[in-house]
This record gives sequence, C-alpha cells and structure tokens, in this order.
Amino acid sequence: MNVLALVKGSEKYVFLFDDANRSQALRTLGRYASNPDLSFSWYDAAVMSQKIRKQAQESNPSTNRLFATKTIDKYFDDSAE
Repeated sequence: MNVLALVKGSEKYVFLFDDANRSQALRTLGRYASNPDLSFSWYDAAVMSQKIRKQAQESNPSTNRLFATKTIDKYFDDSAE
C-alpha cells in the first residue's frame, strides 16, 4: 500500500493506492486539480504525480528504460579476433 499526503491550510489530502491502482490515483489528482471548490491546484497535482511516478520507478527498477534491455552492437563482431 502506498500513501501520499498533502496538507494545504486546513485541508488534508491523503491518497492511498496500491501498485495496480497507480493510474487511478494519477487520474484522481487531475480531477481534484480541476475542481474549483478545492484548494488542490494543478501545481499540486504535478508535484504529487511526479512523486507517484518516482516511487513506482524506485519500487520496480526494471521499468527504468536505461536498464530495461541489454544493448548489442550488431556492427561490432569480436569473434573475428
């Protein structure tokens, strides 16, 4: 279970989500930001979504594109040596 919280004045925003519902949490941030009755801004949504994505990347390093696949140079053939 993942927990993300934000306190803005007297309002408290607490998001609980598991890895399977991460995209739903991101959509909820957008819905809250577009609600004029809340103090939750688009800046808040951007910062919190960045934290959600960073948390996902840290918990599952295989999603890091730099290390997802092994690079093979097909033009370099060391078997000829």
